[in-house]
Order: sequence, then structure tokens, then C-alpha cells
Amino acid sequence: MGKQLPLVMRTWGGKRPGAGRPARGARPSQRHKARPALSRHHPVHVTLRVVERVGRLRRLDMWRALRRAVICVLERGSFRIVHLSIQGTHVHLICEADDERALGRGLQAFQISAAKRINAALGKRIRRRARGQVFADRYHRETLTTPRQCRNALAYVLNNWRKHREDAPRTGAPLDRFATGWHWDGWSESVPPVRLTPETELIPVAFPTCWLLTSGWRRHGLVSPWERPGSAART
Repeated sequence: MGKQLPLVMRTWGGKRPGAGRPARGARPSQRHKARPALSRHHPVHVTLRVVERVGRLRRLDMWRALRRAVICVLERGSFRIVHLSIQGTHVHLICEADDERALGRGLQAFQISAAKRINAALGKRIRRRARGQVFADRYHRETLTTPRQCRNALAYVLNNWRKHREDAPRTGAPLDRFATGWHWDGWSESVPPVRLTPETELIPVAFPTCWLLTSGWRRHGLVSPWERPGSAART
């Protein structure tokens, strides 16, 4: 009888060098891990980054593309975009959602709508069809659970242009034209009213409903339009 040969079992899986999804771009997106549960009483600060090919967002055609995307999700009762600011390579949102599922689906709908319109705007600019990924595959999320957190997030989002020195060419301008602060009543100083004309293109964001965003944050003081978010904070 022949001698039985040893059975060699191949093993797969486990942590290996270079395993997993490769990073996209110079700055990889957020790690894939389980998101914490979300309460409808807690607003969320979300940062969405665009891929390098999209270029600079602080342009009129990009503004209009993102504005249309906000309008498209405005009727969602379970998900609400309360504030938005557009920076060079990313977008800040302050949102409310009934739960984790509503937040995920609402952000997905916003990103799909925005991506279609951003690609259409890019196509007009380069005079050929633009297609492909617009946003990085994971967004950064911070759940706001205290009045101080909410106040800091509002100041951070609406004054984020000062952090990135986008205010330098517009010395003396109180507010960012690429943010929704023009129709907000939380400023500590009066700001020039917007003169409404048929060409005015304000972003029609939703009114907040949770206590933290309606009145709770005010316990820590109104926000100055000249306040500059700290450079140590996240972008």
C-alpha cells in the first residue's frame, strides 16, 4: 500500500500587507467602520470631499450644481440639510435625520444628485461629456450631542472660508457668499440684508427642528461673522 501524502491546507484572509481597498488620491477617505447609532435629537456635521479631477468648487457653476442637489432632497421629511458651505475641495453640511438609515439615504441622494449636476457643469466647461466619480467614497461625520458642540459646529461651517483664507480677496465682507449664513439669525452682529432680485440664488435649506439647533446652542453665545475657526480643527 502506498504511503499517504500529507494534506497541505492553503489559508486565505487575515491581515496582509497591501490588503484592502487602495486609497484614492493623495488624501484617502474615512476608514470603513460601523457608524454609531443616531438619534433624531442630535444633528450631524458632515464633510464631503470631491476627487481631484473635479477641481475647485468655489465657482458659480459648482454653486448652482450643489444648490440644485439641496433642492432635490428638500422634500425628504426624515432628512434635512440645515446649513451648507462650499470650500475649495469639500462641502460642509449640518444635517438632521430621524435615524441612521435616514441619514445614510439622504446623504446618498444628495451626493448622487450633486454628482450628476457637477459632471454636467464640468462637461459644459470642457465641451465634452464628463463622467465618473465626484465624491470620495466615505464622508466624515461628527454627531453633535451638546449645545457647545452645536455652537462650535455652526461657527466652524459658516465661517470656514476664513479658516482657509478665502476671505482675503474680499476684505470687509462679513459673510461667505458660498455658504448659507445670509439667511441665518444667529449672528452676534447685524449683517447687510440680501437684496432679493429674480437673479438671486440663495440655497433653500430646511429649518432646524431639534432643540440643539433651534435654541440649545445659543446658551454659549451668538456667532460673530468675523470669528475665524482654529487652524488645529479639522478642515
